[in-house]
Amino acid sequence: MRRLFIADLHLHEQRPELTRALLLLLEQKATRFDELYLLGDIFDTWVGDDAAPESLAPVYLALRRLSAAGTRVLFQHGNRDFLFGQEAATRLGVTLLPEVARVESAQGPVLLLHGDQLCTADRAYQQFRRQVRRPEWQRAFLARPLAERVAIAQRLRATSRSETAEKPEAITDASPSAITTLMQREQVALIIHGHTHRPALHRRQGSPLGVRIVLGNWDREGWYLEMDPQGVRQYAFELPVANRLHSVLRQQL
Repeated sequence: MRRLFIADLHLHEQRPELTRALLLLLEQKATRFDELYLLGDIFDTWVGDDAAPESLAPVYLALRRLSAAGTRVLFQHGNRDFLFGQEAATRLGVTLLPEVARVESAQGPVLLLHGDQLCTADRAYQQFRRQVRRPEWQRAFLARPLAERVAIAQRLRATSRSETAEKPEAITDASPSAITTLMQREQVALIIHGHTHRPALHRRQGSPLGVRIVLGNWDREGWYLEMDPQGVRQYAFELPVANRLHSVLRQQL
């Protein structure tokens, strides 16, 4: 089984180079894999399946084609695109994953998650996260007029940027105690997540043999993680790109 992982692209119309890079990745890399995992914040904002950003139409088409060609595409919600629903998933040929997904691999069982639930020291964010993940809150939000939803999302995004900039790094990073609790509860030695925008391979997580891989966010560089029977490798490439990805190996397990 060959798997490809990406997260934290934050696609939006003001960063067309991100869309271009993803399209190249889907065309030049993803077709060689059995599964593509989208581990959250693929979209910078998602205010409902009825309001999919039109500027990202090439991405929707590329995902449908990839799925139709035989690569299974799996989507996990992030803190920016948690309203990506079943209607959009069906339309794009994508399978929705739970907040914490377990997969078997040559490296043993692996836990996949976006990663924001690990930032437990940020109590204000965790309270907000619990609120917006409730089905009743989501139903009420999606019932609002589109213009109102967009305005609320813009206001929340601006507030998040401002508050995050003022918080110490330790608060916005994954909590060691949350990591240990999750790995020991699920009896796994490998976690893959994004969210923190701090790509790294951490050892001795939860146990002497525990490993936590943090996926890189797309900004000045694009990142992807490959997993196959030979190992796990994370690559980066410079943005913007022209016609071909020139990737550099950054981390290897």
